This record gives sequence, C-alpha cells and structure tokens, in this order.
Amino acid sequence: MSQNKVFEDFARLMTDATEVAQGVRREAETAMKSQFERWLSTMDVVTREEFETIKQIAMKLCDENEKLGKRVADLEAKLATKGKAAAKESAEATK
Repeated sequence: MSQNKVFEDFARLMTDATEVAQGVRREAETAMKSQFERWLSTMDVVTREEFETIKQIAMKLCDENEKLGKRVADLEAKLATKGKAAAKESAEATK
C-alpha cells in the first residue's frame, strides 16, 4: 500500500508540475504579447483593417481612373472629328 501512496504522490506532483508549467507558459505568452504590442505601437505601422480599407479605395480609384481615361479618349476622338470637319468646311469655303 505504501508503494501505491508513493505512485499517487508522484502522479499528483507531476500533475501539479504540469499545471505550474502551463501557468508559466500562459504568463510568458501574455508578457511577450504585451511587449510586442508596446513595440508595435512605437512603430508607424497600419492595422490589417486599415490596409484592407486603403486597398479597396485604391482599387476603386483605379477603376474610376480607367473609366475617365476612356471617356477622355472618346471626347478627344470626337473633338478631332469635329476639328477635321471644321477644317474641311473652312477649306471648301475659301475655294
């Protein structure tokens, strides 16, 4: 029976040691996370949400810029056509 008591005490000791080790690990993780967050706060970095928001805005602006570029090209083509027609009329009027 004393051998069972020794095994029980040893098992209890190992369980307690495991719980202590897990507690130390959690404390270390918390301390490291806190230190890392303090370090990041001193740097000029953006959050993932800010990055994604700016990315969406940039994509929208690129699309709008592309549409405006096409619109400008169409308007320039119309002006060129009107300019040619006006030049032709002017040339015919001088004849």
